[in-house]
Amino acid sequence: MRSRVLAEKILKWVEEDAPLGDLTSDFVVPRGSVARAVILLKSSEAVVACTEDIAEALAHLGIQVEGLEPSGSLVGKGASVMALKGDARDILVLERTLLNLLNYCMGVATTARMFVEAARRVDPRVRVAVTRKTPPGLREIAKQAARAGGADTHRLSLSDAILIKDNHITLAGGLEEAVRRALARKSFIHKVEVEVQSAEDALKAARLGVDVVMLDNVSPEEVERAVELLEAEGLRSRVLVEASGGITLDNIAAYVKAGPDVVSSSAITMRPLPVDISLEVV
Repeated sequence: MRSRVLAEKILKWVEEDAPLGDLTSDFVVPRGSVARAVILLKSSEAVVACTEDIAEALAHLGIQVEGLEPSGSLVGKGASVMALKGDARDILVLERTLLNLLNYCMGVATTARMFVEAARRVDPRVRVAVTRKTPPGLREIAKQAARAGGADTHRLSLSDAILIKDNHITLAGGLEEAVRRALARKSFIHKVEVEVQSAEDALKAARLGVDVVMLDNVSPEEVERAVELLEAEGLRSRVLVEASGGITLDNIAAYVKAGPDVVSSSAITMRPLPVDISLEVV
């Protein structure tokens, strides 16, 4: 992530938290005081994420990061995730915003790691991916956090790949016409994925020449049936199968057993497990 862009976002979030300044720190902390602080993990083990990007952003804001755990690291309770030095008032006004951001990133990474481990226990070849469902303004950092936890980012934006969904199919006049238009206009480098709700439509899309079929909001049994139909037609080796919609830690094993190549879930970025961290002046 571009560090200056993230720094600007942090400043906007701080302005929301302290629109007229931090009264307590302004009244209590001597002007010009320099402080050192550490961000500590208070909960059980978690996966660190986005510390490098946050450190670069803090440098633009005059805060020096003297040490950090790198993204992807698994740390235990009591670990120092990041060590800071800077103007004491600045550190305190940034505290909650910084903790909220890092908490989200580490929550996403930790949740991603749990999804990946659950999938690999069933089939090590299956990829776990996230989706475009992310909190506003956090798309890029959410994707980076997911990657730190071992998940695939999927497409980063609408500009990355062609993913034909139900509304596209309706507006184009049907599945065949939507696929035909996409294949006719795409660059050689673009992948074409189609979202379907049945094994029959997955087979139809594969016959039309798409690269990926996404079975969305269907049962594991329907995913398995789609895989079997594609195998029977000799199409399985040239089309990727993605299962998506309603996939959680509780049911991911059943979806992986159904035989897809990719299992994607918005729960990783939209409902990450909480991570308890705190900032302490030392």
